[in-house]
Amino acid sequence: MPASASAAPGPQCANPSGTYTGEVPWGQRQVDPARLWPLTRGEGQLVAVIGTGVDGQNAQFAPGQLEGGPGTERTDCDGRGTIAAGIVGAQPAASTTFAGIAPGARLLPIRYTAPDGSGDPRALAGAIDAAVDRHASVILVAVPAAFDSPALSGAVSRARAEGAVVVSAAAATEQGTRTYPTATPGVLAVGSVNPAGEPVQTEAGDYVGVAAPGAELVSTSAGAGGAVAHRWPVTDPGLAAGYVAGVAALIRSYHPELTGDQVLTRLTLTAHRPPSGGHDPRLGWGVVDAYAAVSSTLPADVAAPGAVVPAGSGAAVAPAAAPARRPADVAAGTIALAGVAAAAAAGVTVAAVRRARRRGWRPSRFTP
Repeated sequence: MPASASAAPGPQCANPSGTYTGEVPWGQRQVDPARLWPLTRGEGQLVAVIGTGVDGQNAQFAPGQLEGGPGTERTDCDGRGTIAAGIVGAQPAASTTFAGIAPGARLLPIRYTAPDGSGDPRALAGAIDAAVDRHASVILVAVPAAFDSPALSGAVSRARAEGAVVVSAAAATEQGTRTYPTATPGVLAVGSVNPAGEPVQTEAGDYVGVAAPGAELVSTSAGAGGAVAHRWPVTDPGLAAGYVAGVAALIRSYHPELTGDQVLTRLTLTAHRPPSGGHDPRLGWGVVDAYAAVSSTLPADVAAPGAVVPAGSGAAVAPAAAPARRPADVAAGTIALAGVAAAAAAGVTVAAVRRARRRGWRPSRFTP
């Protein structure tokens, strides 16, 4: 009997659409990382990309950028891990207008998914533990699991205790369901938007922190065979978390003194607010603003949006003096005072805002 008649068909692996040469992709324009590259490109940061592996044969990853060793996976038949990794850290190249958010960061590719692409929470817990063991400063769960487990919540707790920022996509495909560790406390859950700014994912809840581009995207493709190759247009709510993980790497590189929780606070506090002005179950506190998140001058103890500020405390609404930085940081290291104050106001109680007004602080929509 011929081999083809007796062998089970293998999986159909991802293939590139080609090399993208169009205008700068809208998601990249939205986040605008090049504006921050004079300050930081994410140097010194290790971003774990947990999902389906990453194809190290795509030439838009720099030599040595993808970490090897036990537990890593530099192949990716599924393709989602390679797309997510490219959004985080693909190198600028002359042959394409696409580039990652933090090209100075190193990438730690970890596969935990089954051949069918599904995720076992116990295996995901092991992947997060592996990322912590390798000292990843940002852990991107590109493919979350459909169920929680004690092991998974424990792995998240360990990651946070070690100072890592855990970012996970709100990627559930059925109404009313959650993904994990997306819905786990302390994880930055990321919703997704299309070019019109509309939410595109099904998953929703009070745990969604911010949103980022998740539709009509361009990124690196698996199956490149040593070339610079891409997939487009890609719509996958799970990929929005890649943009946020890249911005988190920029923040950690530029503000190495911040804890993981302080990085999360920056990302939520400086996001572009939803039309309601408050929290949205699908957009969180709004679409991530990379420039504000990296360059804003904020107090170390500034409250996160929605947090209750203790009576008598006004620290959350008063922008702090900029810390001493290298000369190149001075011009680009702060944003307008009104923008910081407006973002901070979303995270305090009404009483705290009134106290701030008595001190002369003015929110962006002050009415005399």
